[in-house]
Amino acid sequence: METPDASIDELLRTAIDQKRLIRVTYKHKSRVVEPHDYGVHNGCIKLLGYQVAGSSSGPLPNWRWMEVQSLSDLHLLEQTFRGRRPSASDKRHQWDQLFKRVAPPE
Repeated sequence: METPDASIDELLRTAIDQKRLIRVTYKHKSRVVEPHDYGVHNGCIKLLGYQVAGSSSGPLPNWRWMEVQSLSDLHLLEQTFRGRRPSASDKRHQWDQLFKRVAPPE
């Protein structure tokens, strides 16, 4: 199984722990995302995030699956978000291995 780049792994874990938005490039588009779940899904390391801004081929805001190996230009932003979204439970899928999940709002 693939292993995540150590710096990307640390940034994603920090963003989830601190409920901070990230800016990433994915599929040649700059996106601003709330990182919610991070782990192995169907044998591939992925991030399930709620995209709130940036470029997209679909409507925003919306849920996005992102293969971590295809992420680039990751930046941890100062802006925070409340935490798990009420509808997120409907969007969660079975993970092979879950590394990190955002906590619910306080």
